[in-house]
Amino acid sequence: MGRSVARRGVAVVAAVLLLAGAGCATVDTPAAEVPAPVALPEELPDASGEPSGSAVPEDASATPSAVESMGAAPKATPSASASPSAAKRSPKPKRTTATAPRTVPKPPTEKQVPPDPPKPPASDCEPSYKGDQASRAQAKAALTEAAGRTYWPTSAPDIRIPVSLIKATAWQESGWQSNIVACDKGIGLMQVMPETASWMNQRFGQSYDVWDYRDNAYLGGTFLAWLTKYIGDMYFDADYRLDADLCTAELDSCLLNAVIAAYNYGHGAVAPEGKPLNIPNASYVRNVRALMTECVCLGF
Repeated sequence: MGRSVARRGVAVVAAVLLLAGAGCATVDTPAAEVPAPVALPEELPDASGEPSGSAVPEDASATPSAVESMGAAPKATPSASASPSAAKRSPKPKRTTATAPRTVPKPPTEKQVPPDPPKPPASDCEPSYKGDQASRAQAKAALTEAAGRTYWPTSAPDIRIPVSLIKATAWQESGWQSNIVACDKGIGLMQVMPETASWMNQRFGQSYDVWDYRDNAYLGGTFLAWLTKYIGDMYFDADYRLDADLCTAELDSCLLNAVIAAYNYGHGAVAPEGKPLNIPNASYVRNVRALMTECVCLGF
């Protein structure tokens, strides 16, 4: 999708809320990896309440048209009594050291890739809005649900998208506005491009609705997971940890920074085949990294 410099309209909105930003999303996971679709629960209550002066109305509601197409949340781990063999399994040992990025990457394992980001729109363009806006409680529930999903249950079950990452990315992209349309045509919470959504649905046999705020959260989460797998295999020898403590002062030192950069600037610019890892949008990466610990949205 789009680049942060291309989203003047979104920047105006996000600046009012906290930070400016823009970018777009794409996605991947082999068809066999996608969990069976189920309906999601109703809106979760917002215990903290809606802050005064918020641009998001508390009574805003949305009736998703594609809830039935969304993937299931990860199932609870079977208990020892329910599955005797489970008690005998030894947990996978956790890595304790960082994996430095490869100077010469491995060939990409995923050959079908998302569309390239669009060109920057006119600088005087203003964002538009379409349909009803989800409340903050609804947005929080959707983003939390997306972060809790297991996106690669067969080939990379250890890939996990931190809830702080998906919340911070959504805030950077849209200020948690589910009905905003950016000048580069990025849509909703995660600013997913229509072309990217179409590519994902065709590639993986899904029917995600980019206009549905819950599907939009899943599209964004799936793109983050796809980037984790794509870049992790090429540069980090399948070490898929998105841990901030693995990063150094060098932006190209860790998978987390690379995934954030690629969400905004595209996988090809960040992970060029046969070349070292590249971070072309340092400001965007630093903004999202800061939001992961400081965003007001984490308290919603």
